[in-house]
Amino acid sequence: MMSMTQASAATRAARRQHDREIVTLAVPAFGALVAEPLFLLADTAIVGHLGTAQLAGLGVASALLTTAVSIFVFLAYATTAGVARRVGAGDPRAAIRQGMDGIWLALLLGAAVVVVVLPGAPALVNLFGASDTAAPFATTYLRISALGIPAMLVVLAATGVLRGLQDTKTPLYVAIAGFVTNAALNVGLVYGAGLGIAGSAWGTVIAQCGMAAVYLWVVVRGARRHGASLRPDVAGIRASAQAGAPLLVRTLSLRAILMIATGVAARLGDADIAAHQIILSLWSLLAFALDAIAIAGQAIIGRYLGAGDAQGAREACRRMVQWGTATGVVLGLLVLISRPVFIPLFTGDPVVQDAALPALMVVALSQPISGIVFVLDGVLMGAGDGPYLAWAMLLTLAIFTPAALLVPAFDGGLTALWGAMTLMMTMRMLTLWLRSRSGRWVVTGATR
Repeated sequence: MMSMTQASAATRAARRQHDREIVTLAVPAFGALVAEPLFLLADTAIVGHLGTAQLAGLGVASALLTTAVSIFVFLAYATTAGVARRVGAGDPRAAIRQGMDGIWLALLLGAAVVVVVLPGAPALVNLFGASDTAAPFATTYLRISALGIPAMLVVLAATGVLRGLQDTKTPLYVAIAGFVTNAALNVGLVYGAGLGIAGSAWGTVIAQCGMAAVYLWVVVRGARRHGASLRPDVAGIRASAQAGAPLLVRTLSLRAILMIATGVAARLGDADIAAHQIILSLWSLLAFALDAIAIAGQAIIGRYLGAGDAQGAREACRRMVQWGTATGVVLGLLVLISRPVFIPLFTGDPVVQDAALPALMVVALSQPISGIVFVLDGVLMGAGDGPYLAWAMLLTLAIFTPAALLVPAFDGGLTALWGAMTLMMTMRMLTLWLRSRSGRWVVTGATR
């Protein structure tokens, strides 16, 4: 019989193992996540010197592209969970085969998006309210960049494959190389070749295609090593789509929440919408750090469940919640400490600063909640619990919408709006915590 001292030592050893796994996967994942928005930042910096109309056109087109690609982020999430389960079950051949199904699905979806966007680019640009001077540049950028959407979606799916294989370092290296290539091509094509905004779009397309090619090379090499088929499998592609559908509902619900929040902020006045954009940019940046732990959770939980280790999955979940809470506390403190410096970096308008400061305090205080939400979201994704995540997010949307829409009616201001955002995150935390406590997500085996 194990003594209390032995049990305590075993617990500490298990905790250290979980810590090593989390750090090993989360740190490179964070680097890759931060590298992604640098693509748009580089494009913005380069195109901005062409003129105001070109920059405005880029803003509209990039918003459309970002929305289109973010909708399909389930390609990474669902693939990570499925592949990790197979890895845990000790079947790397089936893991890579399942990953290939996700990649084929990405190619099909990417082709469908291209078919819609190419002829519909002018209408989409007008729908976003582009001015007459900016619309031609937005249409040009959107049409050219749309050609790279299949590659972007392949990158998402292949990233999921590697995460499921417990590899987050390769995506980091590919993301860094892609950013450097994109920046160099943009400078060369925009100014060296004199292609203007079209050169920026082509640079991004080439960089994305290069990244997709590297990912495919890595996955194909793994498939050959383990004897996995590379051919499209209709049943497998259909299964990947079915696994991703609930996560698509979850993502669309979250996008709707963010759009409603921005719409409400716009109704509050120019100073409030300007302050809202500053706060939202910080909130998104903080999300990268928390999402890195969630990505580690997807890979680790999927592997434990695939190996039939339900107890290990529960212990990993508890440890990751502790990580998420602690990270949220640290991020909240950093926001509080840096608030006198952060806001002036974005605006010198005292009215905007006065509107942003109390809302920023709300964001800082809510970071521990966000830490728990992101981690449990990743845990349930790793467990393949997509249907619950979809229903939970729809419920959250239903509660957030009236709360946000009542803000202007009661003259609540931006702070009240971010209070509604905190209510939304609290609701997510509650639904995710109840699910984690129930244990219904703990379904072991190579498939859920």
